[in-house]
Amino acid sequence: MGLPTLEFTDSFLDSPDFRERITCHEIELERTNKFIKELIKDGNMLIAAFRNLSVAVQKFSQSLQEFQFECIGDAETDDEVNIAQSFKEFSQLLNMVEEERRRLIQNADDVLITPLEKFRKEQIGAAKDGKKKFDKETEKYYSTLERHLSLSSRKKEAYLQEADTQIDKERQLFYDASLEYVFKIQEVQEKKKFEFVEPLLAFLQGLFTFYHEGYELAHEFEPYKQQLQFNLQNTRNNFVSTKQEVEKLMKRIRSADQDYKPPGQWTMEGFLYVQEKRPLGCTWTRHYCTYDKGSNTFTMSNTDTKSNGVVLNQPEIFKLKSCIRRKTDSIDKRFCFDIEVVERHGVMTLQALSESNRRLWLEAMDGKEPVRNLTWFILCSLIFGKNFRINTMGLYRIGGVNSKVQKLMTTSGTILSRLSFLFCHIYIIVSLESDDQNYRVCAVHALVHKLPERNKEMLELLIQHLVTVSTQSQLNLMTVSNLGVIFGPTLMRSQEETVAAMMNIKFQNIVVEILIENFNKVACFFVFLKVFFFFIQRLFLYIRSLFCHSTKIEFCCYIFLFVLGLLPEPTGLKMPLLVSPLHSKGAQKHNSLRDHSTQLIPSSSSETAHAFVDFYCLYRDAKAMYSCEAEHSHELSFPQGAHFTNVYASVEPGWLQATYEGRTGLIPENYVVFL
Repeated sequence: MGLPTLEFTDSFLDSPDFRERITCHEIELERTNKFIKELIKDGNMLIAAFRNLSVAVQKFSQSLQEFQFECIGDAETDDEVNIAQSFKEFSQLLNMVEEERRRLIQNADDVLITPLEKFRKEQIGAAKDGKKKFDKETEKYYSTLERHLSLSSRKKEAYLQEADTQIDKERQLFYDASLEYVFKIQEVQEKKKFEFVEPLLAFLQGLFTFYHEGYELAHEFEPYKQQLQFNLQNTRNNFVSTKQEVEKLMKRIRSADQDYKPPGQWTMEGFLYVQEKRPLGCTWTRHYCTYDKGSNTFTMSNTDTKSNGVVLNQPEIFKLKSCIRRKTDSIDKRFCFDIEVVERHGVMTLQALSESNRRLWLEAMDGKEPVRNLTWFILCSLIFGKNFRINTMGLYRIGGVNSKVQKLMTTSGTILSRLSFLFCHIYIIVSLESDDQNYRVCAVHALVHKLPERNKEMLELLIQHLVTVSTQSQLNLMTVSNLGVIFGPTLMRSQEETVAAMMNIKFQNIVVEILIENFNKVACFFVFLKVFFFFIQRLFLYIRSLFCHSTKIEFCCYIFLFVLGLLPEPTGLKMPLLVSPLHSKGAQKHNSLRDHSTQLIPSSSSETAHAFVDFYCLYRDAKAMYSCEAEHSHELSFPQGAHFTNVYASVEPGWLQATYEGRTGLIPENYVVFL
């Protein structure tokens, strides 16, 4: 049941029912007043909470922005770069959300608090003032009325008329106060429907706008989130593969013989005890020693043990002259050997930690102990069966019987050692030289083509098989990324198995992914090269047959093909030839002549193909990011946005050779971007 209606005519009657209805309105106004007070209080608390939350989020965002995500190794994969960049992306996303929240906080006081306070004071406050006036006039009127009615009828007519006039005046003031109060009460009751609700609506609209902005940002963030999830999965796969390799390395190191020498920058290093002669005998002092065979440099540093650990003193550096194993019966210490150095007279007697450790020192210093050269063989092979099922789930993730694997490795020998060696160079190029995916693919194409024919055929067979396996990834779950994780370490195992080498497995995986994803390009490129160079050879032989009696014409034809970079430089000439940029970049001269410079024999298609691939990869177009004014005649001047052709590395560090507007010269490497 709603509030009863107050009629203006009831003000004249001023009945008890009228008074009761007014009381209902007054109770409702007081309840509304208290509710608005509580709402203002809660609104201020909400705004303060928003403000505190915004400060906390901004601080969190700043921490993300300032954090430097470092990875193990000299370079990072695209996945790792994206993951490291994700912290900054998260920070930017949070800042955008907080920008909208800050607008909400700034507008909250004007939109919500001030209007509510204004309605409470101006409207409800005015109604309360009207009640005070109504109560005052009521009391005054009824008091005057009682006095007026108490007058004796015997009073003079003039006095009675004056009393009637006075009561009429008081009655009119009472009626006016009652009418105004009734009007104000009902006005406030009606105004609260919009003046009280509108601020709430405006505030909620701002709040929902903030939430909607967050939704829109989340929607825009979705593609990046999906890419990041893909990057995370790749790094997780790489972690599993790397962890397995590192654990194997750790177990091998743990079970290795004492004569195991870990790889490092020194030919040999470790602790040795040095004999120091004293007047009353001799003492043995522990030193940390290193030896570099290339420079014949022997260094030893005395170690002091203190409360905070071992402290290395200033090292002593010597030039090694000779190293001789100390006979057992010549000294009461075991594992000793003598060295002679340029800086001291006589011999220095050193004690190794064990017999095997002494043998390593002698090997490194060319002592009398036999030198054993350890060779690391890398194996990669794929055996196909008639019933090979590429749809098998988890294909290649199931390990084979260890005895059979070892037998297979022993039998196979070094079938793909050249392949493994080449891939080491590939992943260095892929990881360090360029972020351009097209250039990476081009570099892989060129380097793969330099493989011996049999190795190249083996690689083609393997990659073709992996392409077939990847097409069934929905069934066997072997995606291109998973195949890279499995075959990357197999094809490109480092010669020195260290933790640092294990960290580079991720780049090996990338190379395999490039080969699988771009197999058709590589295969077509190989076919094109074979046909092209077969045609060139046949063309040259045809020219020779036409001009077999004219050595001058034959010589000119050869020079023409040489300048094009299709044949090697003839070594028998007495004068220098115009060397093409292809040959000037370090291509070795080929001894392609028999007995005389006019008896020309073209180089093999393989050698020419190598040169063509190098040319194909190195000659590129570029665009100037900045303008430059040449300071020397061999440099080019160019404006910003200039287009260069035939761009390739120069022998000058930091400079490129390029052609611009028909002129060839040097340009700064950091002034351009490749197209």
